[in-house]
Amino acid sequence: MGFPSGVGDPVALSYDWCRELAKERAKNFYYAFRLLSKKQHDAICAVYAFMRVCDDLSDDPGMSVEQRQNALAGWRRDLDLALGGLKTMPQHPVWLALYDAVLKFKIPREYLHQMIDGVTSDLEFRPAETFDQLYRYCYQVASVVGLTVIHIFGFRGEAALPLAEKCGVAFQLTNILRDVREDAENGRVYLPAEDLLRFGVMPAQLAAGPQDEAFRSLMRFEAERARRYYDESRPLVEMVDRGSRASLRALMEIYSQLLDRIVASDYDVLNQRIALTTREKIWILIKEKLRG
Repeated sequence: MGFPSGVGDPVALSYDWCRELAKERAKNFYYAFRLLSKKQHDAICAVYAFMRVCDDLSDDPGMSVEQRQNALAGWRRDLDLALGGLKTMPQHPVWLALYDAVLKFKIPREYLHQMIDGVTSDLEFRPAETFDQLYRYCYQVASVVGLTVIHIFGFRGEAALPLAEKCGVAFQLTNILRDVREDAENGRVYLPAEDLLRFGVMPAQLAAGPQDEAFRSLMRFEAERARRYYDESRPLVEMVDRGSRASLRALMEIYSQLLDRIVASDYDVLNQRIALTTREKIWILIKEKLRG
C-alpha cells in the first residue's frame, strides 16, 4: 500500500528526485538495480537517497563535528516525523518517497535508524581493535542496507536475513580494501589493529607504503576473509523472488569482480584506485539479465 491517489504528484516528484540522485551518485548500486521492476527500482532509489543525505551530512567539510552531529540528530528526528505519516511529513524531497517505499515493502524501520547510527559512528572515528568491532561497523553501514534491499526484492524464509547481513559485510570489506589509502590519508584505518600487528604493518604504511610483503600479506588475509563472506552469502540468490535474482547476482558479481581485480593487481591499491569500467558493469547486467 502506498499513498492515496490524491497526493500522487508530490510522491512522484519525490521519487523523481531520488532517482536523479541515485543516477548521479550510486554507481555500482544504480547499475544492478536497473534490472528490477520500476516499483522496486524506485523504492531502492528512495533508500539510497536517504543514505546519501546521511553520508553527506556526516562528511560536510563546512561543518564542525558538533554541527554534523546536530545535523544527523535533526535528520533522525525528521525520519521519525516522516515515518509518522503525511500529517507530520518534513519538507525534504526524500521523505515522501521513502515513506511510500517503507509502506509498500514493509521495510523494518529500525534498519533506517541503524543506517544513521553507522554514519554517526564515523564522526568520532575509533579504529577497530578486533574484527568483531569492524564487523559491527560493516553491519551498520552495509548489512542494514542489504537487509533493507531484500525486503524490496522479496524473499522467503528467515534464513535469508543472516545471508543478507554477510553479503553486506563482503561488500563493505571490499570497499575498505579498495579505499585503504584514501581512508588512511583521512586518518581512518578500518582494518583491525590486531591484524596490522599480526602482519607487522604500521597504520601509516596504509597511506604512504611501502607495498612490501608484509602489506601484501595483510591485504591477502583480508581479501580471503571477504571472499568467504561472498561464498557464504551466495545461497541468498535462490531465496529472493525470481524477478529480483538477476539484480542481486549482478550486484554480487560487480563487487566480487572488484575484489578479484584488487587481488590480481597484487594488492596495488596505494598507487591507483581499482574499479570496474561502466562498460564492464553494463556487460555484467546484460549477462545476468539473459540468465533470467
